[in-house]
Amino acid sequence: MFPETTSAAAPDGWHTGQLTVEAAEHKGEQVLLLRFPYNAALIAQVKSLTGARWSSTKKAWYVRDNEHYRQFFKLPKKEQGKNALGRVDETNRAALQRLVETLRLKGYSPNTEATYRNEFAQLLMRLGTVPVDSLTPERLRSYMLYCTSELKLSEATLHSRLNAIKFYFEQVLNREKFFAEIPRPKKHSTLPKHISPRDVKKLFDATTNLKHNTLLRLCYGMGLRVSEIVGLKIQHIDSGNMQVHIVRGKGKKDRYVNLPESILAQLRMYFKEYQPKEYLFEGQYGGPYSVRSAQAVFKQAMKAAGINKQVGIHGLRHSYATHLMEAGTDIGHIQKLLGHEKIETTLIYAQVTNRETKKVKSPLDSL
Repeated sequence: MFPETTSAAAPDGWHTGQLTVEAAEHKGEQVLLLRFPYNAALIAQVKSLTGARWSSTKKAWYVRDNEHYRQFFKLPKKEQGKNALGRVDETNRAALQRLVETLRLKGYSPNTEATYRNEFAQLLMRLGTVPVDSLTPERLRSYMLYCTSELKLSEATLHSRLNAIKFYFEQVLNREKFFAEIPRPKKHSTLPKHISPRDVKKLFDATTNLKHNTLLRLCYGMGLRVSEIVGLKIQHIDSGNMQVHIVRGKGKKDRYVNLPESILAQLRMYFKEYQPKEYLFEGQYGGPYSVRSAQAVFKQAMKAAGINKQVGIHGLRHSYATHLMEAGTDIGHIQKLLGHEKIETTLIYAQVTNRETKKVKSPLDSL
């Protein structure tokens, strides 16, 4: 969908000249090769990039192919997952392309785009040479029944697949109420997984790496999603007002959260040792720390602390909300700090920690 080699555009002040950027694989990793006629000024600027190296075999400078450097050189984002177009019959490839284009025009996130594209592609692959635009509501109802009965997909996957197909027919083809007669599977009601304050402290005590410890403390101390903690930039931290600006959180909404006073001294130590340039937590070759790396840090910390509980790094956000509620914090304040659009989303934590219910003693204790 995108060219492998393209002319690059760098920030003002760069001597771009005839600079081209080529996506390639080098020594087992995805990189961006920077090719240009000899230019001393441009070489100096390339050398200033974090992780920039010279490849004698490729005869080019290169940096890691990540979101940071794609934005820096104004390149298109990397495609998420496998190329779904290659797995769909020619009959329906244009339909899949229109779905992707509409998602981008409407400003959906890359994660949503990848999910919708891949789920819609499953239907298209099943159809083969049958045009998807010719499907009737009854035919789609039969397909969803097949996904439920034969494929035995989970409720979450069924919802994602139905949302993707619904988006195509209603948002791309403008067929309103096309899914009125297709029932949705009942969602399994789950409660947020959290860990106790005691275990949170054990987690921090077991994490001796300064960078990892700071990341986990801030993730818990401000109730952040993992995408928010890795996307946090230095300029977003206002230690004077003890606030942190969360930019384009879930739903592309901005919000402010409180910066814990207890983290200030550690933050100063972290800045002095790691000297981040743009993002608070940066990867080995620059740019934001990856979500996968943050998840791995949490998993390793749980293991080191000896906490045997099936919970991911998002559990720190759940723990933040649960512990605030247990401390008697107003539900409206918690909603605002978490960035929930609806109060009903925040009220689920009331089911996890009901202070009055906890006071009720079991009759077993009275025997």
